Amino acid sequence: MSSSPHHDPPPVAIAVITRAVDARVLLVRRRIPEGRIVWQFPGGKVEPGETPEETAVRETREEVGLTVTGRTRIGARVHPLTGRHLVYIACTILSGTASVAAPREIIRTVWIPPRLLDTYAPDVHEPVRHYLGLNS
Repeated sequence: MSSSPHHDPPPVAIAVITRAVDARVLLVRRRIPEGRIVWQFPGGKVEPGETPEETAVRETREEVGLTVTGRTRIGARVHPLTGRHLVYIACTILSGTASVAAPREIIRTVWIPPRLLDTYAPDVHEPVRHYLGLNS
């Protein structure tokens, strides 16, 4: 019997951010890729006492300098490549311009049309694809 109880790792909140002006979606390129995952949505671990929506707002501000509001949960899953529990949050931009605000974590940001999502980030969760207006 172990002396410490088993704790599941905290979920990861993922911010799905689209620009109202052109419906492009924000992706970030992490300094250290996770396997074959190079481009991804902003996001990070849910801290104790935080909701996934609060985490998505905080991580977006820390990583890319945007102030957003977490509107709604799009969906959740265990990522097939990383095994992490992800919670996807649709976010609306309140202010700011996306840039690399955390150069130790992020090396680039890009706004792409949703139709190019598979080129940058394959294996996107189906409810996120549906939210972005993509068909399977």
